Amino acid sequence: MPPSDPSSAPSVAPESLERTIEFSDNRLLIELCGEYDRNLAQVEQLVSVQINRRGNILAILGEARDRAAEVLQGLYERLEQGKQVEPGDIDAAVRMGGSAAGTGVRDGDQIEMFKGGTLEIGTRKKTVEPRTKAQQDYVRALYDNELAFGIGPAGTGKTYIAVAVAVNQMMSGHVDKIILSRPAVEAGERLGFLPGDMKDKVDPYMQPLYDALNDFLPGKQLAKLIEEKTIEIAPLAFMRGRTLSNAYVVLDEAQNATSMQMKMFLTRLGQGSRMVITGDRTQVDLPRGVTSGLSDAERILKDVPGIGFNYFTAKDVVRHHMVAKIIQAYDKDGPVG
Repeated sequence: MPPSDPSSAPSVAPESLERTIEFSDNRLLIELCGEYDRNLAQVEQLVSVQINRRGNILAILGEARDRAAEVLQGLYERLEQGKQVEPGDIDAAVRMGGSAAGTGVRDGDQIEMFKGGTLEIGTRKKTVEPRTKAQQDYVRALYDNELAFGIGPAGTGKTYIAVAVAVNQMMSGHVDKIILSRPAVEAGERLGFLPGDMKDKVDPYMQPLYDALNDFLPGKQLAKLIEEKTIEIAPLAFMRGRTLSNAYVVLDEAQNATSMQMKMFLTRLGQGSRMVITGDRTQVDLPRGVTSGLSDAERILKDVPGIGFNYFTAKDVVRHHMVAKIIQAYDKDGPVG
């Protein structure tokens, strides 16, 4: 009997490369899969596996099957807690469960958010969850310290989380008002003379702060709070001479404050207030030769008790997963400019 031709045999994945997970609640499984299985497709793409649905069982094929199973089980637990699963949650779950923004670096301690007790910030419109270990530490620092710094690249949630905590603290009566500020520095381009009154001229610089507030407060309530000056959004230059008492104060884009401006701002802290400084040392838009006040403050205040410093990296990016890859590529290439 002639030997069979191995090339004619069908290609079958080894049984050892398949892992199956059974889910008891079919309704939640439908939510887990997403419309037209788009959630499964996102996991397949991010983890490089193949996922097949067989009734209430998901069969995972590929070398990263265990990692994909961990992600899917974590997302299912999230649904069991009554929370939604959105594309950003899937991306965060993949990074928490295994790779750090596509680098293949294991970071198992970050799976905590999907494995039990959650750390949450309640606001009028939504509940905010820190999605990485660095974000969890940052949230704790914001509640534990009267002055805290959040330093790291764009997209890591530094400002978003700070504004969420500010809204939470105002809602719970711990502070009477919120003050959000940024240096009005152009990002490498001249915008010329802007039309309108002072508010019209500075609002374009402040728009990211308005965007964050709109995520946490209903539009009519936010407009009323701004009209009553319970919430203030103002350029850094407007802070001079003020004492900010019983307020939650956030300085965003602090890398664009000069050393003198930073000292001025930090010394505005009054009784009953809390202050958060956020910035990215790689995106300084100050004129050449002008020292960033953020770098100075970091150097001068690093050993002062009661001041928290929190640092973020590309693996903490919670925007589109491509942002983390872009940041890593630029970091590898060296300083810009």
